[in-house]
Amino acid sequence: MSLLDALAAETDLAPGTITVFEPSKHLWRGRPYQPDLDVVRVNATPQDMSVRAGDDHHMFEWLAGRNLFEGSRSGYADPLSGAQFVPRAVYGDYLEQSARAALLALVRRGWRVELVRHRVERAQVNPDGLTMWTDKGVPHEVDYAVFSVGAGRPADLYALSGHAGFIGEPYPVRDSLSGIAPEADIALIGAGLTAVDVVLALAARGHQGRIRLFSRRNVLPGVRQRPVHHVLRHFTPARFRALAARGERLTLADLVGVMAAELAEVGEDISTVRREIDAVRTEDAVDRLRRQLAEVDSPSIAMRVLQQAVPEAGPDIWPLLTEQDKNLVLAEHDRALMSLCCPMPPGNAAALLRLIDSGQVELVSGLVGIEPTGHGFRLATARGEHTTEHRADVVVNAVNARLRKLSEKATPLFSSLVANGAAEPHPRGGVHVERATSRLTVDGVANPRLYGIGDPTLGSLFFTFGVQSLVDRAVDIVAAIREHSSAGADRADELLLA
Repeated sequence: MSLLDALAAETDLAPGTITVFEPSKHLWRGRPYQPDLDVVRVNATPQDMSVRAGDDHHMFEWLAGRNLFEGSRSGYADPLSGAQFVPRAVYGDYLEQSARAALLALVRRGWRVELVRHRVERAQVNPDGLTMWTDKGVPHEVDYAVFSVGAGRPADLYALSGHAGFIGEPYPVRDSLSGIAPEADIALIGAGLTAVDVVLALAARGHQGRIRLFSRRNVLPGVRQRPVHHVLRHFTPARFRALAARGERLTLADLVGVMAAELAEVGEDISTVRREIDAVRTEDAVDRLRRQLAEVDSPSIAMRVLQQAVPEAGPDIWPLLTEQDKNLVLAEHDRALMSLCCPMPPGNAAALLRLIDSGQVELVSGLVGIEPTGHGFRLATARGEHTTEHRADVVVNAVNARLRKLSEKATPLFSSLVANGAAEPHPRGGVHVERATSRLTVDGVANPRLYGIGDPTLGSLFFTFGVQSLVDRAVDIVAAIREHSSAGADRADELLLA
């Protein structure tokens, strides 16, 4: 969607053909933004969810138009912070209508748009482009390909698929939870944003049974504070791109120093961020939730600066770090950064805490195994050498879908690219890409005809899934295609969106 909008913004780009391959039932929405219950909300404000590069008000204006058209006054204001957090389904509507508007603008300028409701399963690079085959065996000749596949369904970590009572894909929760008995004892695998969505959806449906969140470490999403406008001065994408252009590297110590300078600009200290990162590991999860809820209106904006800076600059920072520092971040700080930089709306946090305080919801750490019993499931948790057994009627898979790295349905496509020497698998998931252009690389050499955006770039980049990152990468990709096609290689004749 962000790529289509970036293409539509290039009004002087010579028209060609755009072929979009998408087999899913709901176009443009992805798995979390399908028609669903209103209680399931996005975790960022409209300003941070705009698909229009350089226009933070694009979604605000769309919402205003929607309310006018429907005669609605709903602003989806959070009861604690006053900020807007729209239902996931409403954000899906925004994506869908924005896609239609972008496609209409392109068609009016002479572009030909073709929608193929099948996935691409195989690719062969040719001297002047690529041949793509769908899962039906139909070939398509293209000049440029952009791989924008998602992570797909959450990984089945405990091989429970096919067993009665196991819900492997929670979205849309409106459908996945509909058959659960009101008194059922439910176990959720995971404690992140998806798990919170499931808990709130169950509560909205009037579920009476016990709900337990099983995970290894009980790391809940942080709580988003009341938004504060801040203009980044030091921790900026432009700064890190300039370092990359000069061939310079960064250490984690350098990065901490840049963040300290950013915080000092607003009278804050880096120690506030350090304490919050440490608290993810040392503070009881419920105590942390309660404390962060009490700090929604905190006068300190240190965490709000971090939550703005890391998603914006993360993809530009990551290639500058040494492999040793990258490994350290992923091993020691990834869970904390995801919790702090992808926080939940305060209203969701308050609802979750009420359910915990009532005794209906419980957090259980140390999950080591789950197995079906024929009449439900047996879960095992461990603390030191002591193992505890738990029983549940239903297990809902709420793990982060990106643990899978890439969708299993996309595996044949990327396997064919690797086999043909057109892509190189990244050891951390995804494939190798060039940061500046998002071009696929092999042995460090970029292919000007192949691009990745979103989950396929996992490993090469960091925070690949954030809307701001997707919008920035889309602009980079369109600029790179424009440069290559105008350099005399050939016209941007056909573009594939897989």
